[in-house]
Amino acid sequence: MSLLPAELQDVTVSAGGRSLLRDVTLTVHPGEALLLQGAGGSGKTTLLRLLAGERQTSAVRARQRLNVVGPDSEAALLRRDWPQPVAGVLLSALQEDRWAHQAAAQAARLAEVARLTGLEDLLERDFRTLSHGQRRRVSLARALMPGPELLLLDEFTDGLSPAARAELGAVLRGLHSSGTAVVLASHRPDEAPDLGWRVLQVAGGQVSAAPPALPEPVAVPGPLAGVHLAAPADPPALLVRLQDAEVYRGNVRALGPLSWEWHGGQHWLVTGENGSGKSTLTRLIYGEFQPALGGTVSRPFLPRDVISERRRAFGLVGAELGIRQRRGWTGSQILGSAFAGTEGFMEPLTSAQSTQLQELAARLELQDLLDRDARTLSQGQLRRLLLARAVLHRPRLLLLDEGLDFVDARSRILFLQLLPELTAGGTHILLVAHRPQDVPAGITHHLHLEGGRAAGVEKL
Repeated sequence: MSLLPAELQDVTVSAGGRSLLRDVTLTVHPGEALLLQGAGGSGKTTLLRLLAGERQTSAVRARQRLNVVGPDSEAALLRRDWPQPVAGVLLSALQEDRWAHQAAAQAARLAEVARLTGLEDLLERDFRTLSHGQRRRVSLARALMPGPELLLLDEFTDGLSPAARAELGAVLRGLHSSGTAVVLASHRPDEAPDLGWRVLQVAGGQVSAAPPALPEPVAVPGPLAGVHLAAPADPPALLVRLQDAEVYRGNVRALGPLSWEWHGGQHWLVTGENGSGKSTLTRLIYGEFQPALGGTVSRPFLPRDVISERRRAFGLVGAELGIRQRRGWTGSQILGSAFAGTEGFMEPLTSAQSTQLQELAARLELQDLLDRDARTLSQGQLRRLLLARAVLHRPRLLLLDEGLDFVDARSRILFLQLLPELTAGGTHILLVAHRPQDVPAGITHHLHLEGGRAAGVEKL
C-alpha cells in the first residue's frame, strides 16, 4: 500500500510538558518537494519524525516507519558499543517482508545503493570510525535501501564538503525526478538542490505557507562583515606540537603521519574533503585520541598535560561532544560544567561564575534553555548551548569542528560576534569549516588535509 499522500490533520505534539507542534494540518503529495524553514527549536525535526512514523498518531497515514536522514539517526548508531560495518548498517534497513530470505536481492540492492551514493570503498568500515560527512552519506544510503516513496532530510547539507553537497544533490535530483517525494528541513536553504520546492515556515510549533521561491540567504558574506579576530598578544611561544603523529580508527589510518605546530598569535583554518582527517586532528589536539607508537603530541603551554588541565584550557565543539551531552542534564549544567572541564555534572559555581554564565546566556539568547532537559532540545538548541559552553570559561585554545552546523542564521551571527572580544583576551582559534561564509576575518594560517596528511600549509 502506498504511503502517500501522508496526511496530518489538526495534530498537536507535546513532550516534557511543552508543546512541540500545535494544530498542524499538512499533506505531502506523491513526488513533491517540501522545504521546511524556521529557527532552531521551532518544530521542524518533530514534524519530520511525525511524518516518519516515529511518533504514533492516527493522523499519519504511514504504513511503515521511515528513516529521517539527520544527526539524530547518526547519533543512535554512534552510541552503540559494538562494531557496525557500513554494509550491515545499510542492510538493517531492509526489514520489510518482501526482503525476507532474499539474500541475492539484498546484496544486489546494497551494491546498487552503494554505487549511487559513493560508498563502495567504505562498506567494510566501522560506522563509528567515519567522519561526520561520511556518516551523513551512509545515513542517506540507509534511507534509500528500501526504495522509499518519501525521503525525509534534516539539515542534510551540514557536515558535507562542497563537492559532496554537489554530488549528493545530484542524487536527490535524480530521485525526485523519478517520483520520490522529498521533505527537507534546513537552516541553509541556499544549499538545497533545485527541486521546485513548496516552502513552509515552522514557528512556535505551527506551520504556515512561505513565499514559493527560496529566500535570499542571510547577508553575511565571507569574511563575515564586522567580525575580525584579534591577534592574541601572546609571544610566539609553542602551544601545540605534533611530531610524526598518526591516528588509527579501527584498522584504518585516519590521520598522518603529520608534523605541525601551533604558536602563540596564530588562528588556524583547517580544510579538506570529508574523511581527510580534520575531526581526527581536533580530537587529537584536545586529547581524546592518542598518536600511534612513534608519534608525539605535546602542549607546552599547559602546566601539566593531563585531562583535567586540558579541559580547563580548551573549548571544543564537535559532533561527538553533542552526542555525549544528550542526557538528563539541564542547559545550566551543560554551560556551568565548562569552568571545571567536566561533562555530566557541574561543580558549585562561585557568584562571579554564575553572573558570567547568566550574562553569556543573555548575549546568546539562551535564557529559555537554561532549565530545559538536554533530551528535549532540538539539535540546533543543543549546539547553541555547546557553543556557549566552549567559550564561557574563556579558553586558551578554542577548537570549532564545523561548530556552526545545525544553528540558525541569527544564532550563528550572535556567536561569531563574540569572537573578536574573546581573541583580544588571549583565546587562539582553530576552525574546521567547509563554508567560506563561516570563516571570520583574522584567520592567520591555513592547513589543508588530504588523505590524513598535510597537502598545504600557508600563512594568510
